[in-house]
Amino acid sequence: MNKIYGINKAKDVLLKSRGFDLQDTPEWISESSERIFGQPLTLHGYVQKIIEEVKFKGDSAIKDITEKIDGTIIDNIKVHPDTIEKAYNRIPIQLKDALYLSADRINDFHSLSMPNNWNDFSKGYGQKFIPVESIGAYIPGGTASYPSTVLMTCLPAQIAGVEEISITCPNINGVPTDAVLAAAFIAGVRNVYSIGGAQAIAAFAYGTESVNPVNLICGPGNIFVTMAKKLLYGDVGLDGHYGPTETIILADNSANPVACAADLIAQSEHDVLAQSILITTSTDFADQVIDQIDARISNLDRFKIIETSLRTKGFVVIVDDLLEGIELSNAFAPEHLTINTENPDELVPLVKNAGMVFIGEFSHEVLGDYGAGPSHVMPTSGTAKFNSGLGVHTFLKTVPFINLNKEDALSITDTVVHIANEEGLTAHAQAAEIRRELE
Repeated sequence: MNKIYGINKAKDVLLKSRGFDLQDTPEWISESSERIFGQPLTLHGYVQKIIEEVKFKGDSAIKDITEKIDGTIIDNIKVHPDTIEKAYNRIPIQLKDALYLSADRINDFHSLSMPNNWNDFSKGYGQKFIPVESIGAYIPGGTASYPSTVLMTCLPAQIAGVEEISITCPNINGVPTDAVLAAAFIAGVRNVYSIGGAQAIAAFAYGTESVNPVNLICGPGNIFVTMAKKLLYGDVGLDGHYGPTETIILADNSANPVACAADLIAQSEHDVLAQSILITTSTDFADQVIDQIDARISNLDRFKIIETSLRTKGFVVIVDDLLEGIELSNAFAPEHLTINTENPDELVPLVKNAGMVFIGEFSHEVLGDYGAGPSHVMPTSGTAKFNSGLGVHTFLKTVPFINLNKEDALSITDTVVHIANEEGLTAHAQAAEIRRELE
């Protein structure tokens, strides 16, 4: 991992080129677009072309593009409900129990997060929370399997009251894994599609012969998924744009270096672009954590990914005090922030920007990934400065209403007339004044 001394130097390094860069087009994308569409395209143009193909050609475009990009032949875009149930019955009992325990905690957390409608009769106004009618959750796949993401996206939507919940998940075998299908069964999801990439997002946005269109798309994905979501915003609702995962651990010398090292390694396991950052007040502690990392990563299954991530994106920052550490974290706005200090509760009120905060040594981030309760779909790339993690609020619309009687309406009529006339909207003013004459 790379060492940085001092908050100012850390800001220069960590905040430079912050964000998920969708402008650059890697050479392999241009080569892929030329092979599929007969011309080299930018990332933007490539994804736009996929969207247009799916919009106008439907299922045939999805199957053709998926085969050309991934070499995967999709026989059936929609997974039959019997296949979902059979997968649920096949998974080991230990996994089944784990998924149910995780689902219980997720349900409990998000049920407590549900807002209540309110009405102030004395002032003639109120507000209702109304769920969107349909959502589509993108579950990353390919060579991986993420049943946890099924639960983390679909259960909050279910609690919010969404009537139609669908998921889509790519797989090299053409059908999502048993674990993903079993999680869908547990979450009560019966609309499951076996597609991925930009073509899946386009299918959710516009619908095809096999895919039902949705009002809102949620869930993480790769660069193609993120670009597709960006291009389709407005045609369909979105939860956010997600880049590579990231975590900050803020620790002093009271923390356990073994635990901190394990947490940083775990985060780096996701992707070579995953970012793991330790901020500490102790040089000795920083060295202990680095020594633990070096001793542990070589025997892990995803060693090459972990080593690349930590070497290119991993940082250890030594600051003067914990207040500087919080300042740096707020400026970075991490997806995950772990506070592992002697008195962590004193620092929590100072946190302004973070997707989720983990307090203390035994509230480690891995628990948040799989079953602590809140969804693990969190804002990345600094978007925690203005966005929140996925929750029931993601799937709710707020609809205010007014219900004034004549007396109350007339009591604010002069105010309305004065402002309307000032804006030159005399018909507005007249529409308010005319109420004085109505019985």
